[in-house]
Amino acid sequence: MDRRRFLSLSAAGMALPASPASSAATDLAPPPGAPPPISRAEREARIAKAQRLMREQGVSALLIEPGSSLVYFTGVRWSRSERLTCALIPADGDICIVTPFFEEPSVRESLAAPAEVRTWQEHEDPTALVAGWLRDRKADKVVAIEETNRFFIVDGLQRNLPGATLRNGAPIVRGCRMIKSPAEIALMQRAADITMAAYRHTVPRIEAGMRPSDIGAIMNGATVALGGRPEFALVLLGEASAYPHGSGKPQIVKAGEVILMDCGCTFEGYQSDVSRTFVHGEPTARQRMVWGQVKRGQEIAFEAASLGATCGSVDDAARAHYVSLGYGPDYRLPGLSHRTGHGIGMDGHEPVNLVRGEGTRLAPGMCFSDEPGLYIPGEFGIRLEDCFHMTEAGPKWFSSPAVSIEKPV
Repeated sequence: MDRRRFLSLSAAGMALPASPASSAATDLAPPPGAPPPISRAEREARIAKAQRLMREQGVSALLIEPGSSLVYFTGVRWSRSERLTCALIPADGDICIVTPFFEEPSVRESLAAPAEVRTWQEHEDPTALVAGWLRDRKADKVVAIEETNRFFIVDGLQRNLPGATLRNGAPIVRGCRMIKSPAEIALMQRAADITMAAYRHTVPRIEAGMRPSDIGAIMNGATVALGGRPEFALVLLGEASAYPHGSGKPQIVKAGEVILMDCGCTFEGYQSDVSRTFVHGEPTARQRMVWGQVKRGQEIAFEAASLGATCGSVDDAARAHYVSLGYGPDYRLPGLSHRTGHGIGMDGHEPVNLVRGEGTRLAPGMCFSDEPGLYIPGEFGIRLEDCFHMTEAGPKWFSSPAVSIEKPV
């Protein structure tokens, strides 16, 4: 769990009973026309693409444990624990799911791809079962491991397959997941639409004296009513907005102070991520000026996101704009203290990032956040964040950027 989600959930946990404003989401309902979930045929096409990449890279098999990549390829929704459940994708043929014997019926409930299921008992070594299947399939020469998998899996395979070469599976998994299909884009669009509708419901209901948890409760309630699953609702008030993922100090809404909201939801497994910054009451000239500078920074990053450009060049463009205004240089404060954007899809943050030195070139189907904020310690911070996806014609927004500090949504 990242700091942003931890702080937003912690704030929610400390909340008192919801105020009347937080229950007002009862007048909301999911809009019609929801896109369908990912089909079985698409998952099979994903596996086929991974297998093609494996053959091109000389990989015999790919191992993936629970997480978004397991859902991506197999549909299996499971949690990581000390008991190994994993998928094995060979370079040719059907995949295998390895899971504890007593978990097999539950695992099969969400399995959405052709697969053999092999089970192990509590006294057995599951990595020995994995090794045995790989040997049976003659897929034990070069085994790629999904990059987020835990060490005990690698350690067990090294012990049970001493002759195998273990390799980072990122080139295969990223080669599939970084390029979103039209079905994935549609689900991400729905998630973004839900988040923006929740913002439109929440912002007018913010009142002086509210705490971050009060505002987060309104936002999350609206998200649920609109058909999304809340992922995070980070709310930073006043000086706390100068620290990108906030402060644990008590905060309340005050007239003339900045409110920074960073919120997102999940729809059918795909995420949104939108930030808005505004002022409760009348903005000062300084707040208005910095907001406008960030607005332009976001526009410059979007304009720089042309097909074939490197991801790093987008960050370079936004950062150069801020340096020309006297901020920075580099990551120094006041200025832009983090990357310009991150990849997004099934995970809120996934490879690759819009960050200095990233040489990956922008291609249709890639999705990113665009959030080059400015942070002034001791005063306030401004972050405007919208996500976009690359099309054959260039970048396209999932959510329409804010118009002004008075009209954030």
